[in-house]
Amino acid sequence: NRSAASAAEGALQLQGKRALFAEDNALNREIALVMFEELGMDVTAVENGQRTVETFEASARGEYDFVLLDIMMPVKDGLDAARAIRALPREDAAAVPIIALSANAFQDDVERSLAAGMNAHLTKPIDPHKLRDALTGITAEM
Repeated sequence: NRSAASAAEGALQLQGKRALFAEDNALNREIALVMFEELGMDVTAVENGQRTVETFEASARGEYDFVLLDIMMPVKDGLDAARAIRALPREDAAAVPIIALSANAFQDDVERSLAAGMNAHLTKPIDPHKLRDALTGITAEM
């Protein structure tokens, strides 16, 4: 089965990758963490955009392979968090792939995510296959 083989190959590409993941809803955070674990990823989960920026800023350069941001969060939303990360004075802040996670799937929502410096926009609930495909697609571009 060709799709099963490509899925297995995609999961292998993500083994050991590190991600910073922001989601304010505890249940959604737990569900997503299981998906990341099944992909073999090491994920740091935080509850809002402000904590995302602080965690990224305090991390070692190149520590995170991806940043995944819920768009609608308290304290600092995902768009503002992406802009803040991109504005940090370090090389990896400009290069790290940032992916929006949002219940909003309209074209203008996608465009807002991209304009904020994000590389991709995935709709929620998160489809594990689309998540894997987006992450492996970005990995292939790196």
